[in-house]
Amino acid sequence: MNYTPLHFFNEPIEVHFSQPPLLEKKPGCPQAFTWRGRLHEITEMLSEWHDYQRRGRMAKNMRPSHAAVAAQRGSWGVGQHYFRVRTLAGQVFDIYYDRAPRDAGHRKGAWFIEKELQPEQAA
Repeated sequence: MNYTPLHFFNEPIEVHFSQPPLLEKKPGCPQAFTWRGRLHEITEMLSEWHDYQRRGRMAKNMRPSHAAVAAQRGSWGVGQHYFRVRTLAGQVFDIYYDRAPRDAGHRKGAWFIEKELQPEQAA
């Protein structure tokens, strides 16, 4: 099924796991998330993808051979893990984990809700 964007947010969320991920920088799909004070239970992960592209000055600070490997596996603090999920209420969202640390005191990265989607209407 194809989806079209309904609303764009790009706001931080708090995620909930039944068991914490084995690798903090490569988490799986959470079971729920809290956004704007409301708990959204995830009933289905529709798809997932990863973006390890280095941008800006980060794209120029590696040898080309190392950058090619990093684009496939990721490197410390670079990349996002995306999940398209359906919630108990039937809403579809794209959420993602951004591996970039905010600062020296917050090195784990953060979760965000990117957008809400709706099924494409048949023509």
